[in-house]
Amino acid sequence: MADNELTSENNGLRMGVFTGLVLIAYTGIAALAGFLDKIEAGTLDIVILIGGIVMAIMRLKRYRRNRLSYFQGFSTGIITAIVASVLLGAFFWVLGGVSKAAIAAIEARDLFGADLGVLISGLGIILLGTMTGVITSLVAMQYFKSPDHMPVASLD
Repeated sequence: MADNELTSENNGLRMGVFTGLVLIAYTGIAALAGFLDKIEAGTLDIVILIGGIVMAIMRLKRYRRNRLSYFQGFSTGIITAIVASVLLGAFFWVLGGVSKAAIAAIEARDLFGADLGVLISGLGIILLGTMTGVITSLVAMQYFKSPDHMPVASLD
């Protein structure tokens, strides 16, 4: 095996770091601009994560000359989502330590009146991102899977 071979794991790690950095930049801008407490801010996080997962699967399929097994694409999408979500959750923990005002705006919208804290919120980000990655990978692989399972059409 060559050292520069693209695998599901190293592709997912690389694209997860890239997606995580984009998510961190966006979340930092949202916190500085004061719209982190808007529901649309979280929705755009999910859209960015979905875009990163799809790009990771496309990159691996292109590298493998359009011959991508279902599990290879599924695993690269999940790894991408886990890495990006962990990076965003860690950034959220740092943001909570640095800017109490940004976190206070989010905690004011807690529906149950309980103070969940920054730690639990960061873990929630990781869980939400990971589950979004699993679902997105399942759906994306319906489109990106190789046609090996399809019967060959007869010329009759």
